Amino acid sequence: MVRYSVEPEVPEKTSKARGSHLRVHFKHCREIAHYTKGMKVATAMKHLDEVLQYKAVIPFVKFTGGIGRKGMAKQCNAPGDKGRWPVKATAVYKDLLTNAVANAETKGLDKEQLVISHAQVNRAPPGRRRTYRAHGRIGKYASQPAHIEIILKEQPQGVEKAEEEQKRVKLTKKMAAKARFVKTGGPASSVKDEEEQKRVKLTKKMAAKARFVKTGGPASS
Repeated sequence: MVRYSVEPEVPEKTSKARGSHLRVHFKHCREIAHYTKGMKVATAMKHLDEVLQYKAVIPFVKFTGGIGRKGMAKQCNAPGDKGRWPVKATAVYKDLLTNAVANAETKGLDKEQLVISHAQVNRAPPGRRRTYRAHGRIGKYASQPAHIEIILKEQPQGVEKAEEEQKRVKLTKKMAAKARFVKTGGPASSVKDEEEQKRVKLTKKMAAKARFVKTGGPASS
């Protein structure tokens, strides 16, 4: 069984595809995988087809030595507008992606909901050859193959948003005071009001006493 660098949490909702010792440039494959990771499969396939027709570009982010600037790279927000059309690596990557989609259909997954959740490229052992130079010298002539692994994941369909609950009304000081009223209609501080009413009654009695004349009868007698 082939080991992958990442194991999905729900294997039933994923599909895999892997290629080892592929005779395509490792740096090209790395940039393609980095750009397509996280895309929907349909979007990625469309972009790869456009790259093969030189209508779109693969932005180069990491391996940018000697990579020229392209006007198309501005559409991908490539740093420094650097990009290329790696046709051979794109064709191999697309075939591997098609294989992963076929594996997903075998599992009964929805093709339209597939997303590239994992795309990784590792450097494979170089193919060592030799080339003959002038004056009897022999030069290095090595290829830089790659290991590619892709994992597709079925994205769950969106659920309709439930009706929003009524927003909680923020209580003001006035509303909070009304809420403190008791059933009898008096506020929670009715004890203090009763004391004030008693004081008012006492003052009225004192005023009535002041209206009494010396004879002991009231002022209105």
